[in-house]
Amino acid sequence: MRAWPSSLLRSISLYKTHVARLSPQKGDRVVVAMSGGVDSSVVAKLLADKDYDLSAVYMRNWDTRDESGTDSGCEWKKDWADVQRVCRRPVTGVLDASFRASSGDLEKGGTPNPDIWCNREVKFGALLDHITPKDSWLATGHYADKAWFPHPSLASHIFSSNITTPRPQLMRPADRTKDQTYYLSSISEAALARALFPIAKFKKTEVREMAQRWGLPTAQREESMGICFVGEKQRFNDFISQYIPPNPGLIIDLETGKTLTTHQGLWSYTVGQGARIRGMPQKMFVAKKDPVKNEIYVVPGSDHPALSCNSIWANEWEWIWKDSPPAGIEDQGFRARMQFRHRMLDVPCVVRRRSVDGMIHITFQQPQTGIAQGQVAAVWEGNWCLGCGVIVETE
Repeated sequence: MRAWPSSLLRSISLYKTHVARLSPQKGDRVVVAMSGGVDSSVVAKLLADKDYDLSAVYMRNWDTRDESGTDSGCEWKKDWADVQRVCRRPVTGVLDASFRASSGDLEKGGTPNPDIWCNREVKFGALLDHITPKDSWLATGHYADKAWFPHPSLASHIFSSNITTPRPQLMRPADRTKDQTYYLSSISEAALARALFPIAKFKKTEVREMAQRWGLPTAQREESMGICFVGEKQRFNDFISQYIPPNPGLIIDLETGKTLTTHQGLWSYTVGQGARIRGMPQKMFVAKKDPVKNEIYVVPGSDHPALSCNSIWANEWEWIWKDSPPAGIEDQGFRARMQFRHRMLDVPCVVRRRSVDGMIHITFQQPQTGIAQGQVAAVWEGNWCLGCGVIVETE
């Protein structure tokens, strides 16, 4: 058997030295972020059986009273009621973390992902800052996992620096159908180090079974599929139309140049989306948007070449390990896996960084469809999520 290098053995030794503080110990303060759903309810129950200084907090990320000035339509109240029913121990209270997602990118035709930035800036930003002391832990119901590097099973060739103390890694969970690591791909290393994902090892079916077995009031609650700070009461277009005024423009057939109909705003369509246009012999799909002319271009069929791209450029890139980008990224690049939307199968790619301006160039092994400006591109080494950036150009 091939012997491990001495440097790796030293890292393993240091890992064992630090391992005692890589998870909560007896008496440590652990705060559960409660949503009112079954996942966070099961997290609370799992941790309630531990000997921690346990408490819970509920965040009100959006409140319709901010716009209406009345209590009508306050969707968060049902969630808050369920949180109180689940928690036998005191709930810290409602943390009012209401915020506004920038509508500028939407107006310009981009396709931003507010859930990713909500996780970074609110749940693992404002909420963590709210929790004191700094050595406390935040537990959530995300389907994601965490490991610590270095150790033998996760030693990787893509990092050239010698890592002498454990560093947190964002990993995919056991239930890949519920995987939320894409939504967490912009989390900071400091926040990840303090995060706990107690249901990482369970399937969603197992989580529901545990909730039913324990008689939790949220056991049968339907799954929320809405945007994290909006909820699921409204369609997104109906919601965003309250904040962005209509900006009518033309919808044009990319092949013929013929005007087919009009749209009410670039934000109302996404690249790759089917466009409902009456009188067309074949279903039309959005191929591109022109923010300067305020025009949307469509093509016939979901397999049209104009819907495909071979590579993308991304900026605002954030490695979870800021000071340790993958080795070779500015030379030949490194092979990775990539996602540009939630619940898609990750695809093989090569990731390079342009030294002049730091822009990230991602080349796909096979052409991809449905990629739009403003979407978030996240990359993985196997099951290990390394970071993400915002797509600014497709090729």
